[in-house]
Amino acid sequence: MGEIRKAQMCDLDEILKIYENARRFMAENGNPNQWKNVHPPKASLIENINEGKLYVISEQTPVDAVFFCDSGPDPTYEYIEGAWINDNPYYVLHRIASSGRVKSVVASCVDFALKFSNNIRIDTHADNKIMQKRLSSLGFIQCGTIYVEGYGPMLAYQLEKTK
Repeated sequence: MGEIRKAQMCDLDEILKIYENARRFMAENGNPNQWKNVHPPKASLIENINEGKLYVISEQTPVDAVFFCDSGPDPTYEYIEGAWINDNPYYVLHRIASSGRVKSVVASCVDFALKFSNNIRIDTHADNKIMQKRLSSLGFIQCGTIYVEGYGPMLAYQLEKTK
């Protein structure tokens, strides 16, 4: 996989195109409700760029994929119907999206987050069968259901890598 770097404001137009492509891809593949027509909002992306929490993957072009990565605790994961593997410090991955030009984007994002923590949490929509399969193949365990305001129930996953 290509270089992973913090997103910059000059990347914003390409990031918006990637998320538009991802929404279209999800809708065409049985998952029309996860991001609907406006997620993630541009204002949130600008905030994430300014905070240094939005990253891009550059392989074939300057922006081939985008994702959010940060240390927990994440308020989204405070309440879970089910149980996390552990309550140790963790990193979160959100809003992984690809241009479709490169492969193994989810694995690259997970590998990146594992540089900071051996505990990773992530969630996805029940209709996002592609992401569920990918997370399972990477060793994530489905821990239960969380609720995201405006989006309802999401399947919550955690990966604990022993060093």
